[in-house]
Amino acid sequence: MLRRRKTSASEPKKDLSAHGGALSMSQNTRSFFTFSQLVLSAGHLKPPPVLKHSKITYFEVEILDVQSKKQICIVDKIPPSSTLLDVKHKFHKACPQWYPSRVGLQLERNGPYLKDSVNIQSLAASSIITLYFTDLGQQFFLTEYTGPLLIYLLFYIRLSTIYDRVETTKNFRHPVVHLACFCHCLHYIRHLLETLFVHKFSGGHTPLKNMIKGCVFYWGFTSWIAYYINHPRYTPPSFGYRQVSLAALAFLMCEAGNHFINVALAHQNHSGNKACFPSPTYNPFTWLFLLVSCPNYTYEVGSWISFTVMTQTLPVGIFAFLMVIQMSLWAQKKHKLYLKKFYPEVRRKAAMIPIVF
Repeated sequence: MLRRRKTSASEPKKDLSAHGGALSMSQNTRSFFTFSQLVLSAGHLKPPPVLKHSKITYFEVEILDVQSKKQICIVDKIPPSSTLLDVKHKFHKACPQWYPSRVGLQLERNGPYLKDSVNIQSLAASSIITLYFTDLGQQFFLTEYTGPLLIYLLFYIRLSTIYDRVETTKNFRHPVVHLACFCHCLHYIRHLLETLFVHKFSGGHTPLKNMIKGCVFYWGFTSWIAYYINHPRYTPPSFGYRQVSLAALAFLMCEAGNHFINVALAHQNHSGNKACFPSPTYNPFTWLFLLVSCPNYTYEVGSWISFTVMTQTLPVGIFAFLMVIQMSLWAQKKHKLYLKKFYPEVRRKAAMIPIVF
């Protein structure tokens, strides 16, 4: 009896151990199935977005001078989605003297200027892009001043297509006609030389729009002025040689003063000393700095008023009147900038004409 009881007590233990083994097997199967599902699903996971950004190729833009082929700077880290205007803005940060609106970039030296909307990736043959730089600001003024110089000379030689051939051979030319041609050419030759060798342009502008406006204004008025002064029926000034000689002397003095003022301003810009207002030097033509803040505009207006008195013609008078208005507006604008930078030194000065402006 005792043996039977022992065997009956051990049988439930075997059943429990067998049942526990089955449970552990089922749990292992489930865990293995779950693990296999994770492994299979991990193969379909997409890479994180950070890896995409790391694969972006940046471009380097090498900018060379179109004349000397010398390297000006290298603009690096340009994304493929950037436009040429973005490159111009980064170029302006590296070279602050050249505003984006006056920067002309070419893929070839004799090629066309690239538009600002051009995608930089469309120009890339490799990771380094070479572009040629042209200063459109200087080109703008050269075009504006070369036209009046050539137009006036065409009227001065009295082409048969402009004037009557019979009248041009009969009528005698007054000396003021030759003197006016000399003064007019001197004025624009000075502008051209200063544009090439003196001026350091700083303002931004839209070159094409300003070039059209400037050419229409200067070229149109030059044609009108030259037609009247070089006409065979032109009448000399009322007070004769005295009026012509005094006005010519005043014209030459204003031209000299304008040149020396521009040289003084350019010397200040090149030296980098912009902490103080330009002061007069030993040169008497720069003493006008004591009275006005923009003496270059004062001399420019003086030149055209003198030219009006010397020639005594209505077109020159209208042109001089418009120049007074334009120069006064520019002088007022520049005078306000001077007041912000050099208030103690400029507060008692006029903008262009003492007391009046």
